[in-house]
Amino acid sequence: MTTQTHPVDHELVQAAADVARTRCRGDNHTMAAAARARDGRIVTAVNAYHFTGGPCAELVLIGAAAAQGVYELDTIVAVGDRDRGVVPPCGRCRQVLLDYFPDLKVIVGTDARTRTVRITDLLPETYVWADHQLDAE
Repeated sequence: MTTQTHPVDHELVQAAADVARTRCRGDNHTMAAAARARDGRIVTAVNAYHFTGGPCAELVLIGAAAAQGVYELDTIVAVGDRDRGVVPPCGRCRQVLLDYFPDLKVIVGTDARTRTVRITDLLPETYVWADHQLDAE
């Protein structure tokens, strides 16, 4: 498998870092995510940690985007609080992001080695939920 990289959206990384620095406080909110909509808008969110499995920042972002009328995302990034930098999406988030936005690009990597890859590169040969649904008639 050859992973094709795309330019890194540094404004998006900065937006997530700003939210992580200013809005993540305590153990309940430790990650921030930012996504660029297809129309250019930036949507941000933070995780809602809970011992029962609260949603990650990327999943909260999907709902926040929909609440703002954004249904098509181009690129997403997650950043940890306390200057942890870019954090790749967990397995559950990778699957959900793929199912919602199969053409999504994701910023991964650390410091000077950040890069942008397609969500499909993070889940090669994956199960695609939509491919296994019965057609509604």
